[in-house]
Amino acid sequence: MKKTTVFIFLILFIGIGSSFSQQFHGGITAGLSASQVAGDSYSGYNKAGLFFGGYVSLDITEKSMLQMELTYFQKGSRVNPDSTNNYNQYKFRANYIELPVFYKYKAGKFRIFAGPSMGFLIGHYEEADYQQIDITPNYNKPASLTLQLNLGMGFYITEKLGAEIRTNNSILNIRSRNATGDVFRFWTYGQFHDVLVISLFYRIR
Repeated sequence: MKKTTVFIFLILFIGIGSSFSQQFHGGITAGLSASQVAGDSYSGYNKAGLFFGGYVSLDITEKSMLQMELTYFQKGSRVNPDSTNNYNQYKFRANYIELPVFYKYKAGKFRIFAGPSMGFLIGHYEEADYQQIDITPNYNKPASLTLQLNLGMGFYITEKLGAEIRTNNSILNIRSRNATGDVFRFWTYGQFHDVLVISLFYRIR
C-alpha cells in the first residue's frame, strides 16, 4: 500500500509540473545511495540503498533555477564480520519519503545545487548479531520527521539525460541515546544520517 501511494504521488508530482509553461520542466531520477549513521560507533558508508523519484524545476534566470523533488530514499548503517577479528554484525535500515527544494546554478552542461530537504519515515528495521533489536523503546526508534542539508553537482550527458552526485546530511538528530558515540552537530547531540548519492536523471519536458 505504501509503495502504491508513493508511485501515485510521483505521477501527480511530475504531471502537474509538466503541465505548466515553458519555464517549468519535469523529469524522473534514480540512483544508489551509500550511507552511515554518525554517532552509532560504526564508521564508513557501508549501507547501500535505492534512491528514486521525480522532480519539477522552474527557470528563474538564464543561469539559475529552483527545483523541487519527491523521492524515495533508503538510508542506514551496516557492519559485517570480516577477517580482522571483527565478529560484530549490525544492520540499520530506514526508508524515507523526502521533499527537497534546491537552488541550482547552471554553467553550460553543468549544475551546482544546494538546499534543504524534509524526510518522512515510512519504515525501519534494526538488527545486531543477526537478531532483530526491539524498537519499542523510544531511544531506539528513529525520528519520524527529519531535516537535511543537500549539496551536489550534475551535468547533462545528452540533451535530456544527465548524472548527479550529492551529499545528504542530517541537521536534526534522528535519535539520541545519550550514549558513548553520540556526536555533536549544530546545536544537539545524537545520531545523524550521512548519505552519498549517485544518480541519473531524465528530463521529460
